[in-house]
Amino acid sequence: MKNHRTLLIKFILGYAAAGLLAFVFAVFGAERLSSSYLLDKEADRLLDHARRLRVSYESGFADEEERLAYIASYASGMECTVWITDARGTIFADSAWNGVPHEPVPTSFSPVDFGRNSWQTGDFFGSFEKEMLSVYVPLTSQYRTVGYIIIHEPVSSLREDTDHAVSLTFMATAIAFVLTGIILFLIFLFHVTQPMKKVTTAVNEYARGNLSYKADVRSHDEFRILAEALNDMSSRLAQTGEDQRKFIANVSHDFRSPLTSIKGYLEAILDGTIPPEMQQRYLSIVLDETGRLTKLTSNMLELNNFSGGTYLTYTDFDINAQIRAAMASAEGQARGKDISFELVTSKKELFVTADQTRISQVLYNLIDNAIKFSHQGGRITVETSANHGLAFISVKDEGIGISSADQTRIFERFYKTDASRGKDKKGTGLGLSIVKEAVEAHGSTIDVISTEGVGTEFIFRLKLAERELEGFL
Repeated sequence: MKNHRTLLIKFILGYAAAGLLAFVFAVFGAERLSSSYLLDKEADRLLDHARRLRVSYESGFADEEERLAYIASYASGMECTVWITDARGTIFADSAWNGVPHEPVPTSFSPVDFGRNSWQTGDFFGSFEKEMLSVYVPLTSQYRTVGYIIIHEPVSSLREDTDHAVSLTFMATAIAFVLTGIILFLIFLFHVTQPMKKVTTAVNEYARGNLSYKADVRSHDEFRILAEALNDMSSRLAQTGEDQRKFIANVSHDFRSPLTSIKGYLEAILDGTIPPEMQQRYLSIVLDETGRLTKLTSNMLELNNFSGGTYLTYTDFDINAQIRAAMASAEGQARGKDISFELVTSKKELFVTADQTRISQVLYNLIDNAIKFSHQGGRITVETSANHGLAFISVKDEGIGISSADQTRIFERFYKTDASRGKDKKGTGLGLSIVKEAVEAHGSTIDVISTEGVGTEFIFRLKLAERELEGFL
């Protein structure tokens, strides 16, 4: 649980850091955006007032006092300062004069200082001690600029509006951050922490050897996929453990039987239980049992080589000639049961690319297996054909067949059907396992078709040699 709390704390700290960063950007961003937006809006408002004032001003006044009084009244309603200047920037009307005539006041600015902008912020060329928003519109007569109407407003009032907007933004962001944090915390707690705890518990149970434990994660996310993968792994490990126990039991059984026979016969010879004239016969049995042990050990080493990733030496060779050689090697064994061989080929020579030694072993094991399970006087047919760049090799017998239940297990190491254990005491139960490993090492597969009481057929495929492919083109 400590790891879960640590992860949760990291999540909270990370979220807090991200929230703080978001706050900084939100506040500063809101301030800049709000300030710019409000300035634009206020400048547009003041410009609109300046244009209205220009219309009223250009309509004429009875005298100077009336004009000044109007300007002072207008500025008072807007809470701002209004100037009327001539074309050179000299002030000859100011709302601050409150309707009292003054002499024109020269200023330190020139209308050309405005540039192309119709408003600006600052002290207006040193005219004010505080920051002002200043807008202007030209006064024209006969298509000539004869003066300007300039309106000044303190920026401080806009700053208050900006600060208010920023405060609202800050409050909204803070509320959203807290609510989002609570929601994310609950999501993390129920959809991350708890599933992770269940997965961790499952892993610890597996480490203690309890492979029957199942991680019960019901969420529809990656944790469920992980839990299902762990459950599948535990099932496979349990099956592997069971297979190992069966493997050890089978090895013990297949080693114990010949060793018991050898020990019994040798002890009987040594203590005189078996008379001298019978010793030759029983020594031959001991020799046969020794050969059985040798073959079993050799097959186990062969399978171990395949499990470790055996190296294959690919060459081009005639598979039909290799089959004939395997048949010749098994001829003596077949003669004992009066079994005949038949080779069916589409052409005299059929070249494949494979490891010749391994394929020779495959053919020998398949033919040897067919002989074991064939009836007296039966026939074994080996057939080859070519199609789609592959050579198809079939080994078929007319023997006792294999049940549907046994067909799924015959390639397992040390697996023997009941009929095999009853009739073939010398079998190791590794022959078909070696066949399967060798064929799969070539990147191919082997299939079995069998009917009880009718016979069995094994089919595997090999790549055709380049010379054969050229013949198809």
